[in-house]
Amino acid sequence: MSGGGGAHVRRTWRHVELQFHGDVTQTRMSRWFPQRLHVGYTRTMLAALWLHPAPRRIGIIGLGGGAQTKFCHRHLPQARIDVAENDAGVIALRGEFRIPADDARLRVECVDGARWLRGHRGSFDLLLLDAYDAQGIPAALSTQAFYDDCRAALGADGVMASNLYDTDTRAHLTRLRRSFDGRVLKLDEPDMSNKVAIAWNGMPRPGPVDAALAALPWGARGQLRAGFRRLAAAWDRSGY
Repeated sequence: MSGGGGAHVRRTWRHVELQFHGDVTQTRMSRWFPQRLHVGYTRTMLAALWLHPAPRRIGIIGLGGGAQTKFCHRHLPQARIDVAENDAGVIALRGEFRIPADDARLRVECVDGARWLRGHRGSFDLLLLDAYDAQGIPAALSTQAFYDDCRAALGADGVMASNLYDTDTRAHLTRLRRSFDGRVLKLDEPDMSNKVAIAWNGMPRPGPVDAALAALPWGARGQLRAGFRRLAAAWDRSGY
C-alpha cells in the first residue's frame, strides 16, 4: 500500500508491520512464514485468478509490504509483474519485508499510480489496486476517470481487484460499474471491514474451483481456496 510519507517498521516477536503516521498498520508479515498472505483481504483479491488463472502480465498499484507482489513472483512464474508505488520510503523498506530485488520478471517503480496506469493501455491480464495513505484511498485513485483507465489498462479478457477499506464503498462500486458496464462483484471480507471489488473485461468462462486450484502450485492452493469458492458463489448468485 502507498504511504503519504513517514513509513516505518514495527517488529514484534511474531510479525513485521509497515506503519505510517498515527501508527496506522498497512501491512503485517509473519516472521516465520514471510511468503504467506497473512491478511485475509489479500487472499480474497487474488481470487481474481479464478477468472484469469494464468496471467502473463500483472500490474500492482501500491507496494506496501509486498505481500501480493511476493505471492505472484513465487507462485506465478509465467508472469511479469510491474508495481507502482509513490512513496520512496516504502520502497526503501522492501528488504525488511523480503520483497525480491527487481529482475527480469519484477519491476518496482517510484511513480504516481494514476499517471503510471495511463501509460499501460491494454497491458495487464491482472491488475491489483491496494493503494492507501494515512487518510485512506488517495483522491487520484478514486475518480471515474481513474476507473476508466483501469479498464483501459486491462487486456481484452483482463481482470482487476481492488481493496476498499475505510472509504465510501458505494461510490467506488458505482464508478467501477460505469467503467466496466456492470461487470463487477463485491466480496465482503469475513471478520474484517474490507470489501474487495472484482471487475473484468470480456466474458470469462471460469471452470470448476477445484480444477483452477489444481493448476496452481501446491503452496498457493490452500491460501486461495476460500476466496475462489466465495467468488464462485457470488458469480453464481449474480447469474453471469
